[in-house]
Amino acid sequence: MMIDQIASESVDLLKEMIGIPSLSREEKEVADYLEETFSIWGLNPSRIGNNLWMRNKEWSDDKPVILLNSHIDTVRPARGWTYEPFTATVEEQRITGLGSNDAGASVVSLLGTFRYFYEAINLPYNLLFCASAEEEISGDNGVASILDRLGRIDVAIVGEPTQMQIAIAEKGLIVLDCEAKGRSGHAARNEGENAIYKAIKDIQTLQAYKFPLESAVLGPVKMTVTQIEAGQQHNVVPDSCRFVVDVRTNEYYSNEEAYQIIAGLIQSEVHPRSFRLNSSCISTEHPLVQRGTAMGLRIYGSPTTSDQAVIPYPSIKMGPGDSARSHTADEYILIDEIREGIATYIRLLEALKF
Repeated sequence: MMIDQIASESVDLLKEMIGIPSLSREEKEVADYLEETFSIWGLNPSRIGNNLWMRNKEWSDDKPVILLNSHIDTVRPARGWTYEPFTATVEEQRITGLGSNDAGASVVSLLGTFRYFYEAINLPYNLLFCASAEEEISGDNGVASILDRLGRIDVAIVGEPTQMQIAIAEKGLIVLDCEAKGRSGHAARNEGENAIYKAIKDIQTLQAYKFPLESAVLGPVKMTVTQIEAGQQHNVVPDSCRFVVDVRTNEYYSNEEAYQIIAGLIQSEVHPRSFRLNSSCISTEHPLVQRGTAMGLRIYGSPTTSDQAVIPYPSIKMGPGDSARSHTADEYILIDEIREGIATYIRLLEALKF
């Protein structure tokens, strides 16, 4: 297929996807639509839950396998939309709609790349395309749930908005639910132990603490208190103050190690929600990274998490669009970004050698 035709059909597909609400855990309707479309195109999709995957036509078990993966779910619309989020509004070269940038453009661009190579006879590798669910919530029914069905994979390209630059590393994520405990009393008398004051001390401790090991690629471990809750009425000293800490780890600390350090710093009880989203990193000597740098693409470390965190093999994060537009009102993608994305993916893979 010609790149222009693929790009045009990819843009049309994205418009249709935007028009089908696909919030995390509610992707069935868009997955149904994609499954039907893939079948019409002769791509022989497989499906479990709301995850779809396909193998190139001339698959050979003797060749390395490259996974092309991006997600079909979206967050809920942010406040402040001035457009209809579930309608693709096209104005000149801009497509506005929920999921257009994160990560619909990556889905259709990786799919377009897969279609370009689908019938190629002499590829030195196999291509495996996967459109997965529940990425935005790191859900149990996303790509992690089908990894055993996908078989051996040597490297992955995870589609997220990176302006088609290459994220070779990604920070991990651990969410900590913390509780400072005090003793209730009447606010008018010198009674009780105020849990809010205890929480403030702990929060100040976290704000001041610096993890000793800083990454050249990912920078320092970052801790941010993002939620706090305490008190039931104005005249009662609260005996509990709960707060949430968002922790972004670099490759020097596993999530469990970071939790142990933080729990030792403060008096509050600390309860991790999960340890599964650790940081990831691929060697700059990997052929895929080497090919990208030879093309003049920039490599960097990403502060945000993606399905890279649950994919247990080397991967890069790369896709059209800008991460700064993700989860914002009036999210958009430029049509030229999709065309450039497909062309760049194709160039990356055409000369790739393992």
